[in-house]
Amino acid sequence: MPSKPALYALLPALLLAPLLGAGPARAADNGQWSVFPQAAEPGSRPYFHLVADPGQTITDRVTVGNSTTAPLTFRLYAADAYNTARDGGFAVRSPGERQRGVGAWARPHRDTVTVPARSSVTVPYTLTVPESAEPGDHPGALVALDERVARTRGADGGVAVGVRQAVGARVHLRVNGPTVPALSVESVSLTQDRPLIPGTREAGALISYTLHNRGNVTLNPRVALRAEGLFGRELLRRNLTKVPSELLPRQRIRLTERWPDSPQLDWGRIELTATAREVRESAGVSFLALPWLLAAALLAAAAGTGVRLRIRHRGRAFAGTGTRAPAGPGGAPGRA
Repeated sequence: MPSKPALYALLPALLLAPLLGAGPARAADNGQWSVFPQAAEPGSRPYFHLVADPGQTITDRVTVGNSTTAPLTFRLYAADAYNTARDGGFAVRSPGERQRGVGAWARPHRDTVTVPARSSVTVPYTLTVPESAEPGDHPGALVALDERVARTRGADGGVAVGVRQAVGARVHLRVNGPTVPALSVESVSLTQDRPLIPGTREAGALISYTLHNRGNVTLNPRVALRAEGLFGRELLRRNLTKVPSELLPRQRIRLTERWPDSPQLDWGRIELTATAREVRESAGVSFLALPWLLAAALLAAAAGTGVRLRIRHRGRAFAGTGTRAPAGPGGAPGRA
């Protein structure tokens, strides 16, 4: 059996951590190195914004800057982008994953680049859009990956995990053709957290839903939540804040929202409405809120009713066959 340190080494050994710029306001930078498009003025072009026809080839240049006092060597590659499952953030595929868009179409002229201390190196790249490429947005990045593995040690000295850091300059590629914005809210559910005795502690609920970009363009969605109780009473109206600023084409993410003051006794419906450019879609789910004590009493009453109905049905069955039901102690004979 492997030793404990060896077992630690079997844990995920390479955790790619792409550190991409949060938006178009600045270049991608992790404090040690940065990646950005070549531009006439520094910072004037923080990401690649490209437009092409199917079959067209584009050439451009990417710059890798080193802010440290020692030379750094990177693997330079193109990658597709996606929304993370955790929070919908912008992330890119690792070199070993299958690339279908920008990651498959763009090729830096050098796979490896060494950048001297406090300096930068610019590398040309070529992006060829296939004739069969679908129109719309194809997000990606040009990534500088430090292939050195930084190991974090556990308490007993075993290697717990290895991390490779990467920084990528975003590529926003639009392939000319029909654009179809489409957004949907799917699989809405509500999980209630009710106290055993009403009023003993604060009740709450967790609302879960899936936001799905079904179109071929990047969307900036907004989601509004509304809850109604019995007789249409408004219980809640809120614009949700835990929504990704960018939902990439053909991506779906599962999101949750807490409802800390949800009712303990009510019957109603929650409705989620998602809006983005030219689209507006809603979905919801009905709910029944009951305190545990009341719910248990109703279940017990229902169970008792079921037992009585079974006994009555059994008595009718005996009467229909011409036999008598078994008598109790001291009663008449059990069978004719």
